[in-house]
Amino acid sequence: MKKINLAITGCMGRMGQEIIKSVKRDKSFKIVALTENRKINKKINGIKIDLNSEKVFEKSNLIIDFTIPECTLKVLSMASKLKKKVVIGTTGFSKKEEKIIKKFSKKIAILKAGNMSLGINLLMYLTEIASNSLGKSFLSKVNEIHHKYKKDYPSGTALMLGKGIATGRRKNFYSQIGKKYFNKKNFPYSNKINFNSIRRGEIIGEHEVKFSSGKEIITLNHEAFDRALYSEGALSAAKWLMNKKTGLYSMRDLLNFKK
Repeated sequence: MKKINLAITGCMGRMGQEIIKSVKRDKSFKIVALTENRKINKKINGIKIDLNSEKVFEKSNLIIDFTIPECTLKVLSMASKLKKKVVIGTTGFSKKEEKIIKKFSKKIAILKAGNMSLGINLLMYLTEIASNSLGKSFLSKVNEIHHKYKKDYPSGTALMLGKGIATGRRKNFYSQIGKKYFNKKNFPYSNKINFNSIRRGEIIGEHEVKFSSGKEIITLNHEAFDRALYSEGALSAAKWLMNKKTGLYSMRDLLNFKK
């Protein structure tokens, strides 16, 4: 089997490092490029860390990107010119940036996920079903906890789950966004979707969706104990995307959940 030539952006970040480790255990890939947004005079496994450029990405079949929105859009611009496929794990995109990503997907195959975990994507699917089944009599909220170094909030995963609630209600997600709280022990339910983000310690990720009618509460939750589940999920996404033509895909497409 021919190996997939892989470029990893944000290679010095937490996820970049995890993907490098996972590639060592997966014989389907060969790392041909490692990049960062700033100059770093270092090699990883004999590969020099470069700045993002078309020349650096030329030898790759696919790019895995866990960086920041500004960097991701630059990477997509280069990938679009070179006709390279891209797996995006970056979070924190604005509505405008989401539209730009969709535009790029008309030229190249992109798989974008706020979370690469099988369990989280199943949780989102169950959130949609619950939201649709419970109807208007139930209010909702989303709580998430991450390590103290995570900058964006609510997390991309929390927003994914919020979107799941909105989809279940057959509502536009952006019209359903309620208040965003930070480091609150308790926060209220709402007719819209309220979010609470907690940043502490080294927690990899905990997400919880709650529905309340005032008479009962339904809770859906997921806890991550090993960051490798995200990097392994990203590699699974990369393998799957290699057989796809242009378009914007998600982990839901990979897992073949019903629309």
